[in-house]
Amino acid sequence: MDWFKTHNINTMKKLTTYIPALLLMLAAGACSVDNYPAPNAQLYGTFLDAETNEPVEQDIIRGSTIEFIEHGYASQTKQTMIIKNDGSYRNNLIFSNTYTITPVRGNFVPMTPQEVTVKGDTQLDFKVQPYIRIKEANISKVGTKIIAKFKLQQTVLNNVRKIGLYAHPEPSVGEPMRVALVEQEINGAIDPNKVYQLELDLPSNSNVLKTGNQYFFRVGGIIDAPESKFNYAKAVRIAL
Repeated sequence: MDWFKTHNINTMKKLTTYIPALLLMLAAGACSVDNYPAPNAQLYGTFLDAETNEPVEQDIIRGSTIEFIEHGYASQTKQTMIIKNDGSYRNNLIFSNTYTITPVRGNFVPMTPQEVTVKGDTQLDFKVQPYIRIKEANISKVGTKIIAKFKLQQTVLNNVRKIGLYAHPEPSVGEPMRVALVEQEINGAIDPNKVYQLELDLPSNSNVLKTGNQYFFRVGGIIDAPESKFNYAKAVRIAL
């Protein structure tokens, strides 16, 4: 029994010595694995109408996307960036390198990929041709209705599929982000001189549009093209 007791004591002493050393080795190994340089560059810019030089408004949800592939890796994995409502984008955690960058699934005529060298603060604006321009938009509260009046200019031969007026408590309002809406099917070419009018009845939407609160309203239209997204005018805030 004394032998077993002595043996166990010696074993415990060895474990007490080995375990801290093992933990120290594991910690050192972990540090060596994580010891990679952090992203050291920023990439930002705006989608601009090539004709008017105005920002091309977007949807955050199911909106246009930027795909980019970092050079120097066999995997060629595509990464994505989201475009903000005002047509701008920013990535503050990107590595200095050369990238293939392609805006995809947009509300503009498709663009070809381009190679871009990103280093430090890098600004990359995209000059695009929006499918539709919303012209002379005016949204106001008239009596018990929100009335939107605007003109449309389509820049491609594809038919305009539909137009809409959308409401939401947040400025990110749009077709995929709304609590109330009114839409009109077009399914054809538009007359650029015609003034379109959409009316959103407030009493009919009183369960989601509360009197005394402020909401954002936005008009937009979508072209009949593969993977196309809505084109918009700027959102307008109105107190009910």
